[in-house]
Parts: sequence; C-alpha cells; structure tokens
Amino acid sequence: MDWSKIKTIFIITFLILDVYLLFQFMKIRDANKYEVNTEASFEEKLKADEITYGELPKTLIKAQYLSAKPKIFTQEDMAKLKGQKASFTEPSSSLMITLEKPLKLSGKFEPAELADFLKNNVIYGDQYQFWKKNDELRTITYFQQYETFPLYQNINGMITFHYNEKNQIVSYQQSYLEGMEELTEKEEILRPIKAIETLHQKGVLKPKSTITKVELGYSTLVQLAASQVLAPTWRFEVNDKESLFVNAFEGQIIDFKNDEKKSVE
Repeated sequence: MDWSKIKTIFIITFLILDVYLLFQFMKIRDANKYEVNTEASFEEKLKADEITYGELPKTLIKAQYLSAKPKIFTQEDMAKLKGQKASFTEPSSSLMITLEKPLKLSGKFEPAELADFLKNNVIYGDQYQFWKKNDELRTITYFQQYETFPLYQNINGMITFHYNEKNQIVSYQQSYLEGMEELTEKEEILRPIKAIETLHQKGVLKPKSTITKVELGYSTLVQLAASQVLAPTWRFEVNDKESLFVNAFEGQIIDFKNDEKKSVE
C-alpha cells in the first residue's frame, strides 16, 4: 500500500472521529440546555404560585444507605442512671424513665436548657438533637443523629420528654439505634431543587408557601425484624412549622403518619 492511500485512510478515519465527537458534544449540550430550560420553566411556576425559598446547597452532595439495629437495654445500662427510676422488662428496646426530682423548665423553653441533662444523665444523650416541643401533649422530642444528620421520625431512635402543668419534666421515653454501618459507597443524591419540584408537582407544596429551612437527614427505607435500612432524606420546613420529606435517592415523597411511613407515588 502506497503512502497516499495510507494518508487518505487516516484523513477519512479522523473525519469520522471528528463527526462522532461533534455529535456527542451536540447531544450533551442539548441535554444541558434542556435541563436549564426545565429549571427555568419550574422557577416560573414557583413564581406564579408565589412559592419562595432561601439559598439552596449548590455543590453536589454524596450520601449512602445505612443499616442499624435497635439497642436492647439491660440492667447494666440502668446502673448508669442517677436519680432516675426505669420501668422496663429486660430485654427491652424502649425505656420508660421517671425522674426522682422533676426538672424545671423556663417559661420560654430553649433546647440549650436540656443540653447538660442529656449529656450527663441520659444514656448516649449527646447523640440526640432537638426536634420539637408540643404544648398540647406536653412533650419535647429529640431525634437520634448519625454524625450530624437527624434520623427522622424513627421510633427506634428518639427521646420524648414529658412535662407537667408546672412546666417540670417528670419522665421520658428513650430508644436508640446502634451498630450503624454504611451499606453502600457514597453516591450523588437528588438536588434539593429537584425535590422541591417533586413536592410542587404532587401538590404537596401549596401556593404562597415559603420554604424556611432545608436540611439532610435519614429515614427508614426498610424495616426488618431485627434491623432496618436508612436512606438519605431531604427535609423542607415550610412556613416555619410544617415539614415535608423526600427520599434523596429515589425522589419519593415520604409521609409520616401514625408512625408508619408511606411513599406518595
């Protein structure tokens, strides 16, 4: 084969390669263009419905599935409690504790008031974070956390304080998840704007709403007899009172009702 024919073959080959690369570039550009247009269109819908939100995380966040199991409390655990009486039958995954001396709260409760008590008087107390105070039920609820991420509405990982009409904590109920393990490698999760879009499309995010807080935590994906699988979950606080949850991997809306979690299809 002479040199001119070899050159011709190389030129044709590179031309084909250039056409292929150009095609791939156009394809990616069009995909990105479509995504930008879709987001712009969604922003217009939010504006029309007078739905607003603050600054959202801009960087891509990675997370993974976790596994854990309810801790079984023993008499050895009870021996660590001072000035408290435990009501439970060993073995048990839930403690009912009565304080021998009620703990007085201020008129305007702040979570910092219970920080020392949790740290010094509650088993693993420093691994819980404040969730809410319910004046009607006279309860103060704390959720267990993994690293800095709260475990939302997990009956196997929370503390519920009970206070009386004198604004004194008289008892609490506790459960705890142990043996936290990472089941998978970290993967990119759904961007919060996409989760908001899902809430809007399903009619869960109502017109004239303001998203006042956005945070990432975990919720139970699969509940087994002796353990459970936890999935990363976006939480959107609306108008400083209502919380909406979206599975950060699958994009399903999570509805916590009567301690049961249902996905809105």
